[in-house]
Amino acid sequence: MSPTSLPTLYPRVLKAGDAVALVSPAGPVVASKIEAAVDVLKGWGLRPRVYPHALDKHSFYAGTDEHRLGDLNRALADPEIRAVICNRGGYGMQRILSQLDFEAVRRDPKLVTGFSDITALHGALWTHARLASIHGPVATQLERGGLFVSGMHQVLMGTEPVLLKADPTAPTASVKTQGRAQGVLLGGNLSLLSTCIGTPFMPDLTGAILLIEDVGEAAYRVDRMLTHLGNCGILQRLAGVAVGEFSVPANTGGSISPAHVLLERLGGLGIPLLGGLPVGHGDVNQAVPLGTEAILDADAGTLWVSAAAHL
Repeated sequence: MSPTSLPTLYPRVLKAGDAVALVSPAGPVVASKIEAAVDVLKGWGLRPRVYPHALDKHSFYAGTDEHRLGDLNRALADPEIRAVICNRGGYGMQRILSQLDFEAVRRDPKLVTGFSDITALHGALWTHARLASIHGPVATQLERGGLFVSGMHQVLMGTEPVLLKADPTAPTASVKTQGRAQGVLLGGNLSLLSTCIGTPFMPDLTGAILLIEDVGEAAYRVDRMLTHLGNCGILQRLAGVAVGEFSVPANTGGSISPAHVLLERLGGLGIPLLGGLPVGHGDVNQAVPLGTEAILDADAGTLWVSAAAHL
């Protein structure tokens, strides 16, 4: 059976007593932030395990490719582990995608969480195993409390749908058209999606609602990435686009913002487009399932997403 014909895999919802893995498949982390995450997860009744190389540092990465891959694959294959929580994004996930143990994922689906550079992992798990996963805070953000914690608790330990509401004061709030779309929610960080094009790990976005966010990218770079997706025919196959935060680099001059570019490049597609969603690298990063059915209502300013975790 080819990966594209596989049914969607829905991991089991976490319950008190479950073991969860804390792994660093991309950039290095600060130990104190992981200690804080462990305290949060223990407070939920879970048994967090910090994997052997989670606190390593090698070049740009949290350890060598071999060590990062080893931790991740062991977590994915361990039947006792019920969720794999990525400690941070940064850079490095793409270097190890080709050696992921997708058979272990298909054999024992478990919740996988993270965002930013972890977008590459979400795409690979969907493409090769049809695993529903979680685009949400990394472990190092749990010390921030608030929605970082409550949103993660909801998607990991509950089976209720997630409802995101657009913030009319957000920088991307002006990125909006009209209408309502339904489809599978896929995507994540725009830069990572752009660099996955042409690889075996880029998900098929035909009929999907595309979720995008990015950090520190000048408007012209956002334009370049969206143009790349358009030139590949990807944008033209979407059902809708959900836009999170696009922060502007401090040293960028001129009056053209990422929001201007997003509306100009996406507004003419003839599909519902909704910006201002609380997703991304800012003060709010609401956890949201990927690979599950979603309804984007641009008129109501909402994104409704069915749960990734099932009973």
